[in-house]
Amino acid sequence: MDKIDLQNLRQDYRASTLSEAAVKGNPLKQFESWFNDAVAAEIHEPNAMTLATATTNGLPSARIVLLKGVDEQGFSFYTNYLSRKGKEIAKNPHAALVFFWGPLERQVRIEGTLEKLSKEKSEQYFHSRPFGSQIGAVASPQSQEIPNRGSLESKWQQLEKEYEGKEVPKPAYWGGYILKPQLVEFWQGGSSRLHDRILYKKAGKSDWKIVRLAP
Repeated sequence: MDKIDLQNLRQDYRASTLSEAAVKGNPLKQFESWFNDAVAAEIHEPNAMTLATATTNGLPSARIVLLKGVDEQGFSFYTNYLSRKGKEIAKNPHAALVFFWGPLERQVRIEGTLEKLSKEKSEQYFHSRPFGSQIGAVASPQSQEIPNRGSLESKWQQLEKEYEGKEVPKPAYWGGYILKPQLVEFWQGGSSRLHDRILYKKAGKSDWKIVRLAP
């Protein structure tokens, strides 16, 4: 296979522009508008987002998770509390999210702190999931070493038989988090790398300051 020339692999962004006057006063409302655009554009999994966490020593890790809720409080997702990210969050609740919608030439960055959702909300979402996904959450000791894939599939099949026709209990180690934002940045790709970057900074309990950043 021919070697790819990464230094010359680039694209000039021309899809749209973004101005301080055009954005909404609240970043969650602005996010909702952009998210609806991503859905309307039929972008594959528009709710896929990078979640970055870090240890107390500042060692970062990142992975893709799925946004499962957004409201005036923040951005919600669900996971295994005993996973690597869960253990990092328990000791360092500061985290960041990134959405990238390539066809729209848009990116959203969010920084804030994570809190667990209520047990009731986690229960409600868990039981809304497909049966196989519920079984998978019970079967998988997420982020832990396992001997092989066969052992995981065997556990899944065992649980499938055990809970056939029954309600699968939500594991105590599984549930939701909400990221409460302090900073939200909307990035719109621009020609000649003159991108538009509009940043919302928390200013008090419910107010936001809107500024423009250099690209």
